[in-house]
Amino acid sequence: MRRNYKLERLQKGETFITKEKGNSMVPIIYSRQEHKLAPANWQDVKVGDIVYCKVKGNFYTHLVKAKDDRKGCLIGNNRGGTNGWTRQVYGKVIEIL
Repeated sequence: MRRNYKLERLQKGETFITKEKGNSMVPIIYSRQEHKLAPANWQDVKVGDIVYCKVKGNFYTHLVKAKDDRKGCLIGNNRGGTNGWTRQVYGKVIEIL
């Protein structure tokens, strides 16, 4: 299994600069655009925040579309799609560079 360096760093409490490829968050974050991730959990984020999370076995840097005390956060991209509900939120984008 591949190591997830972002997850490891967030779980250690680190805030760091990262980037990813993909166009699902355009025009908020462009492919390979750097952004700063800080540790966070699902209770602390709000609708509209961009989070680093795991949904159905996949990791995403996507938007929080809705919140529910029982289900956690509904995660989706900036193009109208949704990935599903999760409580596995590890980080929050605090700055887009």
